[in-house]
Amino acid sequence: MTASVLTSPEQTHTVPLRVLICDEMNPGNLQHEGFEIDYEGNLPREETLRRLPGYDALITRSRTKVDRELLEAAGPRLKVIGRGGVGVDNIDLDACSRRGILVLNAPESNNVSAAELALMHLLAAARGLTRSDRKTRAGEWDRKFLGVELKDKTLGIVGLGRIGSIIADRAQGLRMNVVAFDPYVPENKFERLGVERAPSLDELLSRVDFLTVHTPLTEETLGMVGARELALLKPGAIVVNAARGGIVQEQALVDALHSGHLFGAGVDVFIEEPPVPEHPFLSAPNLGITAHLGANTREAQERVGAEIVGRVLAALHGDVSRGAVNAPALDAKTMEVLGGYLELGEKLGRILAQLLPGAHDLEITFRGEFPADPAPVVTSALVGYLSGSTDERPNMINARALAKERGLNLAVREVADSPDYQTEVIVKVTSGAQGERQRTRTVGGTVFGRSPRLTRLRDFRVELAPEGHILVASNQDRPGAVAKLSNLLGTWGINIAGMALGRAEKGGQALFTLTLDDSLTPEQLQAIRDLDVIDSAYLIRV
Repeated sequence: MTASVLTSPEQTHTVPLRVLICDEMNPGNLQHEGFEIDYEGNLPREETLRRLPGYDALITRSRTKVDRELLEAAGPRLKVIGRGGVGVDNIDLDACSRRGILVLNAPESNNVSAAELALMHLLAAARGLTRSDRKTRAGEWDRKFLGVELKDKTLGIVGLGRIGSIIADRAQGLRMNVVAFDPYVPENKFERLGVERAPSLDELLSRVDFLTVHTPLTEETLGMVGARELALLKPGAIVVNAARGGIVQEQALVDALHSGHLFGAGVDVFIEEPPVPEHPFLSAPNLGITAHLGANTREAQERVGAEIVGRVLAALHGDVSRGAVNAPALDAKTMEVLGGYLELGEKLGRILAQLLPGAHDLEITFRGEFPADPAPVVTSALVGYLSGSTDERPNMINARALAKERGLNLAVREVADSPDYQTEVIVKVTSGAQGERQRTRTVGGTVFGRSPRLTRLRDFRVELAPEGHILVASNQDRPGAVAKLSNLLGTWGINIAGMALGRAEKGGQALFTLTLDDSLTPEQLQAIRDLDVIDSAYLIRV
């Protein structure tokens, strides 16, 4: 897929590939055989636009805005854009993808620095560093304040990705007990790190003395630690958010500090940066604040410059295994014959990520005769399954590498016959530690014309469009279940847009799915589960 996007290796031996670095950074060694690298830190935009048509790759930080104007000025020669650091908010990813331009970043370069900053906030809050500093500067010599030790305390980590894993290792060195909540990480990673797994966020919160969050900012994680969650913490707990603004609700954190429920807190991130002068964080007691400094160490800046240069050069040689942020568009022929299946694969993956996150095995079976090699559908299913669960945004280029990093084993089977449909894609995931009972979930689908359809949920046959909010409920096959549930939804003013029924045998276990116009609150979902005709119920968002 990338051979048509990037320069071939043969070209690099005859024509030097040119790379322009237009923002200030420490790029390391600029002498590489077959490449001509020009470092022009803080190059004015007008000059960047003028010079860019002569380059194969552009490397930026956050200063340079890579928008349509810049891409049009670059012309057809530009093939790769590298962003030194994590964020790519200054880059129009859709426009780059449509033009076949690969965008790379270097998020790992900052991991150690970000983890150490979070630990610094833990230590500072435990010893009242900001409080003592403020009083001492004001001329008050206060030696009555009693801090708390980290040794033998329990640290709770929400998100056991790269940074969370580093913090777990460092905290264990401080003789802390570490427990983590991350439903998307397989059991073997917890075992490898020596970290106890919390089955739920609520259970984690009720046990820990210190809490630090390290998850991507998604619809699921935005505001995930609010007033209710903070109240579950032990009195005198310490909370740190050095991940993304808004994961810990700002006003709820301030209220918990003012009430004395929290001993202290530390934040490096805000929802809106920089904060306005009246932001409640700025006057909250026992709160340490830094100005989004997670990546700001000399070592991290040296690593990020050298790392992004190395990745860009590798990409120009055809190696896009690390740091890919977007996926250049597939060729028109592939999209024409597989477009519906690519969409289907991603949706099946998203559904399974909600049914059984943290799997260690993913198996895809292709049944029937497909119009083209279905290999890209495997990748699209991985994109769906990994979405929202990794520090990097999965796409058609990096999904397989991210799956390997997560410890997700991949298997692909092809079966010539498809008894129920002309073609069918079946995806199964498995989780559970070795020696324990294995849990599996299976979904399947097909494509009618270019429209994906869901054909299988667990062991039940269904047929519905995988769109919007899907309520999946199981019950014993007897009259009245659908009517009771429909009436309950009606009292809430929630409309049913579609329905599909399935059962294993007459009078046995049955499953029905309702496509809803609106989502359900946790309380509404629990009310459905409490119905005497319902055995289980869960909501899928596609």
